[in-house]
Amino acid sequence: MTKNFINFDDLRLKDLQGIIDRAISLKKKHKSGKINDSLKNKTLAMIFDKSSTRTRVSFEAGMTQLGGQSLFLSEKDIQLGRGEPITDSAIVISSMVDAVMLRLSSHEDIVEFSKHSSKPVINALSDESHPCQILADLMTYQEYKGSIQGRKIAWIGDGCNVCQTYMQAAAIFDFELSITTPVGYEPSNMFIQKYQKKVNFFNNPMDACRDADMVVTDVWTSMGQESEKKQREAAFKDFQVNQELMSSAKKDAVFMHCLPAYRGVEVSSEVIDGNQSVVWSEAENRLHVQKSLLLYLIEG
Repeated sequence: MTKNFINFDDLRLKDLQGIIDRAISLKKKHKSGKINDSLKNKTLAMIFDKSSTRTRVSFEAGMTQLGGQSLFLSEKDIQLGRGEPITDSAIVISSMVDAVMLRLSSHEDIVEFSKHSSKPVINALSDESHPCQILADLMTYQEYKGSIQGRKIAWIGDGCNVCQTYMQAAAIFDFELSITTPVGYEPSNMFIQKYQKKVNFFNNPMDACRDADMVVTDVWTSMGQESEKKQREAAFKDFQVNQELMSSAKKDAVFMHCLPAYRGVEVSSEVIDGNQSVVWSEAENRLHVQKSLLLYLIEG
């Protein structure tokens, strides 16, 4: 049976932890100059309907470093953009490549594609979740702080796709997740009902950050929400991660942000560029953890 990585809880703890551990090993070997061509003659199709920096560069570079190739396919490049059924595209594309990565607005479209794909499908971002990003975050935390089990993670800001995937990760990796959002910007009810066991909700960001081991945020206005920008900035004005907010967390707490970041908006310059920030390692680790994921899915 073909394995996919569409939702974070598609895989068991043992498999997810194995991917992270292997990613750390792959990173060390890559930096020492060792060549790994395990995916020689393998091809990854990458389908985008949203622009990207980290996702495209990390997957393309990752396949190259593993000896394989990647195909960048925007909706302008393929027939999906002209109305070809997802079913037909999935059957044809998967018959020609070894894995398919999709970064699409619609989570349902990724799920539908996977139902008709003969090769592994990876969700590289949807309106519902962002599992590859959380893999990179967990890898980064492990590198800096060790096991995340039993730790307290504070999510500040929008109850977006990244936040919702953190809720899934909290249940699997057994950490406490404290979420604080403006009223009306909470995660979806489906996620709250399904993953509430390890999640606490707060109205005050300072309360959510109290004694946290890690503080995480994201942009206030994501792609496709540009018309809401002024409304969102007004609603989120008290949710900026600044030094005052970080002082409520543990002294050795780390700060993460999946990027792109807007200094002076969702995070202050002194935090993202300060000594508690691990965002640059977090961003680089998208490369290494996705290489590990590709090996896991393609090699079997």
